[in-house]
Amino acid sequence: MVEIRKLIEYNEEVRHRYLAYLARLPWEELVMNREASFQSLRNIFLHTLNVIDYWLDVLLDEQLCVEMRYDDYVSMGEIYEYIGHVENRLRTYFTSLSFDGLAKKYVRTNDLNNIVEVTAEDVLVHLFEEEVHHRGELIALIWQMGGEPPIMGWKYL
Repeated sequence: MVEIRKLIEYNEEVRHRYLAYLARLPWEELVMNREASFQSLRNIFLHTLNVIDYWLDVLLDEQLCVEMRYDDYVSMGEIYEYIGHVENRLRTYFTSLSFDGLAKKYVRTNDLNNIVEVTAEDVLVHLFEEEVHHRGELIALIWQMGGEPPIMGWKYL
């Protein structure tokens, strides 16, 4: 559990660096359709948060995550509010998580409409990978804009 917690904490630190970078952009740049997975930088960033929020509903047996409507986020303040909500939920989950809790099983239907069984550990690794995947997308888009993405290596934290 310690290793997964460190990966999630690493993602949180880097997520805030990217949020600070995105907050410096003009809003028009942030929401411009860049023909990426979720169109804009804002949407890609919000998607990663929404994935965490969704899976926390599963892990915590709650129904707090609502359907993501990216266009409802019309200011950085609203994005900061959502990141706070998601990260607080994640901290709450980790506070209650025991080592044995990593093996707890959940049955879900995947994107191919197959029923699969996943553990809490599977979900947490997926959350890490999902965010890293989309961070790579953000990096590519920032480079295309002529920008320099935030430094994110372990040695810089």
